[in-house]
Amino acid sequence: MTSYVIEADGGSRGNPGPAGYGAVVKDAADGQILAETAESIGTQTNNVAEYRGLIAGLTSLLALAGDGAKVEVRMDSKLVIEQMAGRWKVKNEGLRPLALQAAALARRLKVTWRWIPREKNKDADRLANEAMDAAAKGRTWRSSGSSSPVEEATGGRTSGGAASGSSASGSAVSEIRTSGSGAPATLTGGGPAEDLLLFDTDDFDTDDLGAGVVTQEPAKQAERTTMPTGRGTGWRPPTSVATSLYLLRHGETPFSVERRFSGLGDPELTPNGIAQGEAAAAKLAGEPYGIQVIVSSPLKRARATAEIIAARTGLEVVVEEGLREADFGDWEGHTFTEIQRRWPDELAAWLADPSAAPPGGESFGEAARRVQATGDLLIERYEGKTILAVSHVTPIKMLLRFALLAPLSALYRMHLDLSALSLIEYYADGPAVVKAFNDTSHLR
Repeated sequence: MTSYVIEADGGSRGNPGPAGYGAVVKDAADGQILAETAESIGTQTNNVAEYRGLIAGLTSLLALAGDGAKVEVRMDSKLVIEQMAGRWKVKNEGLRPLALQAAALARRLKVTWRWIPREKNKDADRLANEAMDAAAKGRTWRSSGSSSPVEEATGGRTSGGAASGSSASGSAVSEIRTSGSGAPATLTGGGPAEDLLLFDTDDFDTDDLGAGVVTQEPAKQAERTTMPTGRGTGWRPPTSVATSLYLLRHGETPFSVERRFSGLGDPELTPNGIAQGEAAAAKLAGEPYGIQVIVSSPLKRARATAEIIAARTGLEVVVEEGLREADFGDWEGHTFTEIQRRWPDELAAWLADPSAAPPGGESFGEAARRVQATGDLLIERYEGKTILAVSHVTPIKMLLRFALLAPLSALYRMHLDLSALSLIEYYADGPAVVKAFNDTSHLR
């Protein structure tokens, strides 16, 4: 019985942005390409494009070999492979229809799932990039061997060396299509592509700006991400005494329960949020913490959490305006789904560019500059002391990424739970060191 290999890939320029996928079907014995397909699918996310590539590859194999064929599916998307293998849950409601469609196709075959590094997925990656290029230019590109107007404009360029129409089965290479600039693509067996959620909403806390998002590097960096050059941090003359900065996220609010964007809005703590503050206070009042200074965002949820700890430690709370959450403007109090449906273009710009701000709100670049200035001030003012800063997801993530010299996109690679504790230690004659992250042991 002949065995096959499917290699599939997908991506977008900006996540979300002009997107496309590619897939090839190969003979497992000799690696010969038997079929390949690609398509540009308008504006989509990486994960949507990857699933579309998988679906296209499975469909191509079924057309080539029929039900019951034995195939190894190879992709460089850990998310797709682990979800299709049943080891990870599909929590993103927008991806679920695509995962169900892929699973239905896979049940008609004898499939094994294998993750591979990107450098071993070159054929599918090439096709996906061709499709993304076409989508970005609003072009329709065909690799069928006929001379289309687009091919004439590009000097007769077709599939970049693909075996067009030369498979053992005689099947032609599939067409690369585009839905045009701004026209929503339609998913087979699903709804309009514009209705797909961009985040895994089961993991997304809207006071948590994008935990779990798969993203590309932003095209721009709106603020510096490196420490001053030269010996030490640049704040003070060299010293071996550490300044310890504990970062505590506030407790639960009604907005965090309902997963709504919570920026400058001022909800109170829920009873559970108060209990979380008490648990944090019990932990921080003892050894080895030795908190000497408590600073807080001016917003109620942070101040209330800080006051609970202050009552236990006998310290006063110093309010620092720079520790407030980002201003989400018109998006305040809305769920991510509501924002995605009401402000799709503004949301896409905000996710792709740190200089873009929500309508009436504050950009990540602006928030970064504010938080960095506040962090510098705290470390200089309280040099050598142990500080507790009670704040929100955005400022805490910003301070952590500054310490790690990480790019702005690192915000999307960190998740902070309610009442989570992190620690950065600063040395004037050495680098900042992140010593703890997202510690919620006091809540257990």
